[in-house]
Amino acid sequence: MTDIAARRTQIKERQLELMARATFVDQELGAHGSPDWEDNAIEHEDDETLEALGHAAERELLMLDAAMKRIEAGEYGFCVKCGAEISPARLDLLPATPFCQTCAQ
Repeated sequence: MTDIAARRTQIKERQLELMARATFVDQELGAHGSPDWEDNAIEHEDDETLEALGHAAERELLMLDAAMKRIEAGEYGFCVKCGAEISPARLDLLPATPFCQTCAQ
């Protein structure tokens, strides 16, 4: 059985981490603009990496928001596809997962 209070705390902490990352990415992306073309090229490469990190954080935040909604609805810890209980070990690794291991494959 899943400890819902612990999962809620875990998810909220992860949401805070991701929001801090998104803020950092936004600040870094806004801080560039070197007049030197070589520096600009390097910054552009770095920007692509930062943008990828920002997009990954946004996707994970959406998944965590959905997990919080499942918690509030009393549906967290159960596969949205087949209804089976999701193993605690799987939730330890992927707290936002909506699928049991079988349905995720």
